[in-house]
Amino acid sequence: MGSDSDLPVVKKATDMLKSFGVPFEVHVYSAHRTPAEARDFAINARANGFGAIIAAAGMAAHLAGAIAANTTLPVIGIPCMGACMDGIDALLSTVQMPTGIPVATVAVNGGANAALLSVQILAVEDADLAAKLDAKRAEDAAKVLEKDRDILSRL
Repeated sequence: MGSDSDLPVVKKATDMLKSFGVPFEVHVYSAHRTPAEARDFAINARANGFGAIIAAAGMAAHLAGAIAANTTLPVIGIPCMGACMDGIDALLSTVQMPTGIPVATVAVNGGANAALLSVQILAVEDADLAAKLDAKRAEDAAKVLEKDRDILSRL
């Protein structure tokens, strides 16, 4: 994450990753204040066993792009809501990447979806993760259908 103020959003991602049993690390690296550390992390991520990287940042939100510029691993950006513009500034900074340096971008404050997307990426080569994703989808669908039945019974 670009700042410790992004932790509530990142916590949604870590909680989701934990629920799938996916190991992770969390760091605070700023694209602007600690560019060398962010670059070193990205350059060494594959060798250090990472399969995807989630980068959360608000305002200028250059972290995901800075990470993506230094690795060929999939990078998922989470634009975080800042003090102004309701996170639209972060969304645009994260999603508008130049050709050749893609960043998959989820919704503003979309930590859970960032984690789910990373699990989907990892599940391409991991049948156990794919089965867990299928089970979660079925569980989520069952919850919606239960709410549907509840609404119908109240009307």
